[in-house]
Amino acid sequence: MRARYGVPLGMAAFGAACVGYAAVVEPRAFRLRRVTVPVLPPGMRPLRVLQVSDIHLVSGQNRKRRWLQSLAGLRPDLVINTGDNLSDPEAVPELLDALGPLLAFPGAYVFGSNDYYGPKLRNPARYLMEKASGRHGLNGNPPATGAIHNPWEGMRDAFDAAGWTGLTNARGRVKLDSADIALTGLDDPHIKRDRYGEVAGGPDPAADLSLAVVHAPYLRVLDAFTADRYPLILAGHTHGGQLRIPFYGALVTNCDLDTDRVSGLSTHEAAGHRAYLHVSAGCGANRYTPVRFACPPEATLLTLTPPPA
Repeated sequence: MRARYGVPLGMAAFGAACVGYAAVVEPRAFRLRRVTVPVLPPGMRPLRVLQVSDIHLVSGQNRKRRWLQSLAGLRPDLVINTGDNLSDPEAVPELLDALGPLLAFPGAYVFGSNDYYGPKLRNPARYLMEKASGRHGLNGNPPATGAIHNPWEGMRDAFDAAGWTGLTNARGRVKLDSADIALTGLDDPHIKRDRYGEVAGGPDPAADLSLAVVHAPYLRVLDAFTADRYPLILAGHTHGGQLRIPFYGALVTNCDLDTDRVSGLSTHEAAGHRAYLHVSAGCGANRYTPVRFACPPEATLLTLTPPPA
């Protein structure tokens, strides 16, 4: 009996343990990633930029809400929210409570598709099939007729009232005590709401630093920002792959970005120029696929510095 059934039963137990860990433990194992990026002009003091992304808040996620509130203790110079805040149309009040302490700091934001539209139940295996076929997520199209519309307007109004700068196909400026930061943002390329022609032209020469911000890091957007000579692009959307194979990495990015750059700091090259790219793995997941494996939920504190002498 032991020889015949021991190995299959052991494998089944191991598989069940992995599923339990991915569904119960890791999605609540929030962490802070720290990254240094040498993009400031010589002589400037370092700037601390907190990036939060892909919160995908569902009503009742109190542990996530408390963790987000605790990030205010970092006292960042600037907060950048790269979208997909919601996974529940009823969660806007709880989201604003979670981000309330951070709204006291200078900030800017873009939205993702899940801010505009509620999630729909779908087969998770489709993501793998879409990768094999060269398609990505929603295949770059707006959600089908009948999609749930989230009450994103109230979230936008609260961000704006707190003084955060909306970057929906727009440029903005944030004046800090020690720096003047220019920001250029796009609406979500994942659902073809990006309009680069409305913001093209490159960094603001009058600013101390210009940053590019977008939810989904599609190559057409990264190419445009890089060709326009932005030194740093901030994005989210990928969830870091969400389910990663140890010692191998992510299987998908849910866009056309390669899996080697699914999260963290890397570089992007286009038109003979190079930009730093930071993709946040985010701190949540779609309510219908609330699992993460070898890819813990995160926010990132980016310390911007001058290049080494």
